[in-house]
Amino acid sequence: MDRALHNHTVCRQRWWWFSSWLPSWCPTSPSHLRNAEDRILRPLTLSFSRRHIPVSNGNFIWTLSFNETQDSECSRVPVVLLHGFGGGVGLWIKNLAALALSGRTVYALDLLGFGQSSRPMASSHAQEAEEMFVQSLEEWREAVGVELMILLGHDLGGFVSTAYALTHPHRVKTLILVEPWGFSEKPEVQELHCRIPMWVKALGKAMNPFNPLSLLRLAGPLGPLLLQTLRSDFKQKYSDVIDDDTVTDYLYHLNAQTPSGETAFKNMTVPYGWAQRPMMQRVGMINHTISLFIICGSRSCIDGQSGHAIREMRPNSQTEIIVIRGAGHYVFADQSEDFNEVVLKICSDVNNEGETVVKER
Repeated sequence: MDRALHNHTVCRQRWWWFSSWLPSWCPTSPSHLRNAEDRILRPLTLSFSRRHIPVSNGNFIWTLSFNETQDSECSRVPVVLLHGFGGGVGLWIKNLAALALSGRTVYALDLLGFGQSSRPMASSHAQEAEEMFVQSLEEWREAVGVELMILLGHDLGGFVSTAYALTHPHRVKTLILVEPWGFSEKPEVQELHCRIPMWVKALGKAMNPFNPLSLLRLAGPLGPLLLQTLRSDFKQKYSDVIDDDTVTDYLYHLNAQTPSGETAFKNMTVPYGWAQRPMMQRVGMINHTISLFIICGSRSCIDGQSGHAIREMRPNSQTEIIVIRGAGHYVFADQSEDFNEVVLKICSDVNNEGETVVKER
């Protein structure tokens, strides 16, 4: 047993060394990422701050903040934005100004292991990887001095937000889940094989030992072109605020560096992208005082039935499902005006003391 553990540790150390070497093969670096983030945030005309917030083990969380001093004086519950898998603070560029203009404090974070946050070695165990995200968020909250939050998470950020609300219910007033990942359980084997084409299963089996975005790094100098080709839709999503390749350039530098958060995510999944610890088994235990809103896109391929199941699990709590027409998985970019209006309405129902204002709908 000790020998097996030793071999596993050596294997992880070798992979960590190899992944640390990858940026020298890829045309990226921390300074490239900083410059890309500067460019994607250039359309913002409001004043904001950016800084590293220290957490445990010498790590830090990269944080954007708006109206921070203002809301600390009037005690309004701040909004905290958590991006999805492979994302970063810059992808909220179409939402930050609208949310900040309400006067409420807005924070946007790079999750630990992503963006300009620290990229520590990820645990190989799903529960420990999940706890890493939750613990770092709680340490961030303590360092910033936020007592209560309106927590909004997209994709993986929705999973982390829910896990945090389960662990620290007295710190979350309202939970807004935007196209959350990791809720549905993996279908039965027979049903799953019927729904997935053979070529997808073959590709998934071949790529299973690797991280989800390893191909982007293995492509080396061709990585930026590969991303622009495969995800040309991102340029279109943000074309009304950015008319060049800034968004895909930002996405490349987010994901071409040491895959810390990406590795944690992989270790939290089973083929093909299902959560090892699906949140649907736990979501019913969320404190009944927490208002829960699920925002989905009408064109999304994410399972839309989860929201209805969650609402049935919380018969004595406020749980609402909001579908935004014409939007896909990236609701906040596809239909940003509608998304911003929905989120502002949810936030306006939380008064200065953090109590939900009950209004007829």
